[in-house]
Amino acid sequence: MATWDDVRRLALELPEVEEATAWGQPCFKVAGRTFVNMSPHERGALVVRADPAEKPFLIESRPDVYFDTRHYAGYPALLVRLEAIEEDELRERLIDAWLIKAPKRLVDSVDASTFGAP
Repeated sequence: MATWDDVRRLALELPEVEEATAWGQPCFKVAGRTFVNMSPHERGALVVRADPAEKPFLIESRPDVYFDTRHYAGYPALLVRLEAIEEDELRERLIDAWLIKAPKRLVDSVDASTFGAP
C-alpha cells in the first residue's frame, strides 16, 4: 500500500522535479510539465502519464492496481489505486511518467543509475 507521502519521496528522487498543484490537486512536475497528480475525479487515485500503447496492457494485467475512466479514455494517463500498489511498482510508474514528460536534453543527461532502487 502506498500513500501520497510515498509518491512525494519517490518523485523528489528524480532530477529537476518540483511539487506543485494542478486541477486543485497536489502534483509533481518536471520542466513545468505535470507527470503525476492526484486525480480530481477519482478519490484516492493517482494519475500518472503513460505510454498510450502500454496503458491497455497495464490495465488488463493488473486491474486491481490500474484502471481507466471515460474522463481519461484516450488520454496518455493511467489511474493507479494507491492502496493497491507496492513501492517498487510505484517507483517504476513514476520513472516512466517522468521519462515521458522530461525534456530530451534532461533525459539524455541523466545516468541510468539515477533510476536504480535505493
